[in-house]
Amino acid sequence: MNTEYRNKLYNRIKDVFEQEDTQERQAFLQAREEFNEGQKSTFELARAVVERSYPMEDVNTLRVFKKKYGNPCDVVAKDKCFYFSHSEDVDDEGEPTETQSHFDFGLYGNLNGSEYGRGEDSDHFAHAYYREELKANGCNPDIIAQQNGKDSNPHKTKHIEANNKFLGKGRYDESTGMTSGYDKKFLLDVIGTSHCRTRAIACTKEEYLIFCNWREAKARVVSTHQTWIDSISKQTEQLKIGLKAYRYLSEGIELAKELGIELDEAELVRTNSTGLTIYNPTNLANLIKGMKNKNVSRADKIKQRLEYEGKMGLDVEQHLNQKESIN
Repeated sequence: MNTEYRNKLYNRIKDVFEQEDTQERQAFLQAREEFNEGQKSTFELARAVVERSYPMEDVNTLRVFKKKYGNPCDVVAKDKCFYFSHSEDVDDEGEPTETQSHFDFGLYGNLNGSEYGRGEDSDHFAHAYYREELKANGCNPDIIAQQNGKDSNPHKTKHIEANNKFLGKGRYDESTGMTSGYDKKFLLDVIGTSHCRTRAIACTKEEYLIFCNWREAKARVVSTHQTWIDSISKQTEQLKIGLKAYRYLSEGIELAKELGIELDEAELVRTNSTGLTIYNPTNLANLIKGMKNKNVSRADKIKQRLEYEGKMGLDVEQHLNQKESIN
């Protein structure tokens, strides 16, 4: 065994870890799929709420005024983020109280309801959402999850910047970029002159809770991705320790077989010697296998899916149908 063979074994086995159909990976893929479904239906609800406050008839009239009178009447703009509020709750004295939050339908929109407090979670979501595209471009979409709990460092910054550049965030924005293409699908006409049109748009408490459920679904993409990458990181750390301890290449090949991985033996030089092992390949394989598929049973996954559908898609559809029947 030498450094070259250790690296080959490590990279080959790590690739398999990332492709394995584990519960953690399935939870992430399901969360991303559910978010996509909820994004579409929740945005249609947002459209209904926004157009209730800013009727298209008024929007079109103001556009005519702008064309006629210029900048003084430039009060209509496209926006993807909105302050929604309701006043159906009461305080300790029984007085109505306003509840409002910022909801951003953009790729890098916040996950916490704060227009200016996006934090690292927004980057994490964007990278996880376009994980496959970033990987195919040679980027590391898992860097934030891998560096979770660690201080900022050049290695982390370099990969985050590369991801954001590929996606077209901020100063890397291009009209044909992935971020711009994503955001354009969620633009609505809003009347106002302030940044992000910060005037709160009235909605019902029921509508407000649907928006909150949608944002929670977005956060689940991040949390399930973190859990999945954590499981891979634990496996790869143990793998590093084991491979470092092995003296013979045959031990590494045995480990791969114990993990159910077929190696391309043409890439590796075999040795007939087995020698003494510090990390028994069978035991190490069992240890690594125990670091995934840790919690969610099939019954629990079905239950979670049914609960989600009840919260998101069905609630939105029923709400919009009720509004249409009233109108």
